[in-house]
Amino acid sequence: MTVEEITRNAIKALLYEVVTNPKPGLVDPVDVGSHPDMNVYLFIDSSLSLKSYFRQAAKIGADFSGQDLRQMFEQLRQAGIKAEEAMFTATNSVNTHKGAIFSLGLFVCASSYCQNSHQDEFEVIQQMTKGLVERDLGKKKDTAGEKQFLQYGKGGVRAEAEAGYPLVRDVALPFLAQTKGELNARLLDTLMKIVSEIEDSNLIKRAGNIEVISWAHNQAKKYLALGGYGTQAGKHFMLELNSIFKEKNYSLGGSADLLIITIFMALQRGIL
Repeated sequence: MTVEEITRNAIKALLYEVVTNPKPGLVDPVDVGSHPDMNVYLFIDSSLSLKSYFRQAAKIGADFSGQDLRQMFEQLRQAGIKAEEAMFTATNSVNTHKGAIFSLGLFVCASSYCQNSHQDEFEVIQQMTKGLVERDLGKKKDTAGEKQFLQYGKGGVRAEAEAGYPLVRDVALPFLAQTKGELNARLLDTLMKIVSEIEDSNLIKRAGNIEVISWAHNQAKKYLALGGYGTQAGKHFMLELNSIFKEKNYSLGGSADLLIITIFMALQRGIL
């Protein structure tokens, strides 16, 4: 797969995620959820502003010939800093895709690297991010991720990356692979499968407590037990859940990022 094809799949993954609806508390074409400062057009603008970054991420992966993949990660991180600037310019300083710049950037880079190696993306990402939680967290208290690490011992997306995104590898991607029917329903059900297991740092931040996680797990499991979005009961429950999320100002930003990389990997592997 070429750099251009990998780049295209990255942009498709961002756009597929944002048009999937109705997502509880998240932006989609019908609803801005718990994000009054955003809309679907802003996400399209943001997605397109990141095209050159994903092309660069793919090139970093294709060109890297060193032994220590943490060096490849450092190159990617420098590109990611510039990508954030491009995103904020496109969105007038609204954070639409900061999480995706990190996670999807990792997968694009790793996927490109894997074209010339006999490893899979999840193994490569583990090698790229080895020691990341220890290096990045626990020293200062500036970001929500750092505060949560100190308060709850949760490593968030960094811990997920260092473990090789097991929730995507072992849960979300196999789940999506066995779904059938309309794409919107397949992606919504996959999102809720992610919600049923993730400790979403964005949700913890919005709720201001960790107890919200077990509540979210239970809601997602109930939705899936009803048969998901392909059933009337599942649809009705999802619309109710969306209202609750908006009322409480909850958001599932971390889950959305994992859906994006699940979609990307599904496109890479011909599942979608």
